[in-house]
Amino acid sequence: MHITAYICLAIATLCWGGNTVAGKLALGHVSPMTLTFLRWTIATTLIAAVSLPQIKKDWPVVRKKLPLLLFYGMVGYTLFNAMLYSAVKYTTAINVAIEQAGIPMLIFLLNLIFFRTGVSPAQVAGFGMTLVGVALTASHGDIAALLRLGLNRGDALMLVAVAAYSIYTIFLRWKPPVDWRTLMAFPALAAALTSLPLLLWENAAGNVQMPDGKGWIITFYTAIFASLVAQILYIKGVEWIGANRAGLFINLVPVFGTLLSVLLLGEALQLFHIVSLVLTLGGIAIAEKGRPKLSASTAPASPMD
Repeated sequence: MHITAYICLAIATLCWGGNTVAGKLALGHVSPMTLTFLRWTIATTLIAAVSLPQIKKDWPVVRKKLPLLLFYGMVGYTLFNAMLYSAVKYTTAINVAIEQAGIPMLIFLLNLIFFRTGVSPAQVAGFGMTLVGVALTASHGDIAALLRLGLNRGDALMLVAVAAYSIYTIFLRWKPPVDWRTLMAFPALAAALTSLPLLLWENAAGNVQMPDGKGWIITFYTAIFASLVAQILYIKGVEWIGANRAGLFINLVPVFGTLLSVLLLGEALQLFHIVSLVLTLGGIAIAEKGRPKLSASTAPASPMD
């Protein structure tokens, strides 16, 4: 099961690495809030088309947990992606990709503070390496710039995105025992609905740009792969190995995102990017290798714990 979880999480992060690049490619072809709204509207339509019978079957359980499912879509889907697509207007796709490595660190801290989740010294070292990598990228190779509050506007928007997805991941521990299609359908619907006000705001500001041909290709990629495929695989990964360990795999997003940015966008690969990637990969390897071994008495009551 662990090997299956690793594969699912790797594919999910590959899709998200592509999502970072898609956000950059979308500039000039579809506006950020339009992309967010269309992405989740299409995703909702697709998942509903194949899951209505299952949704009806799960409805008695869903009805009791409906606010939680809507919260998943509002925070984990809409807020995260709206901030990400806005961030790439002001910073590079490589920076956005690597800054997402801050998500596992925040997941760890939230689990430690609120749920006293066990952590090993090796995991602390791994998370620390990740944090240094994030700081190195956010400061564009000059960590001292953080002390001067010299963050780019795009980097600041990504901090909001990182916080949103970390909170979403933590709240997955309370997901209802329903089929994956149901678990995907309601948050996707919530994401579509909560992105509508953002679209109206963008329209009022005169910044709406409907997708052209390239914009539609990007929109469908984000709807199918970055939304449905990635989210489903991530949820299964969290279910199988827990939020702390699954969240750490988000560190693969900068690896895939950086490589795709260099290949598809022609962005320059600088030395501090390479150092950040090494720290990121080293952190995930050390933390996973030295994870705490749960005994029967300390094992979580739910696989989501």
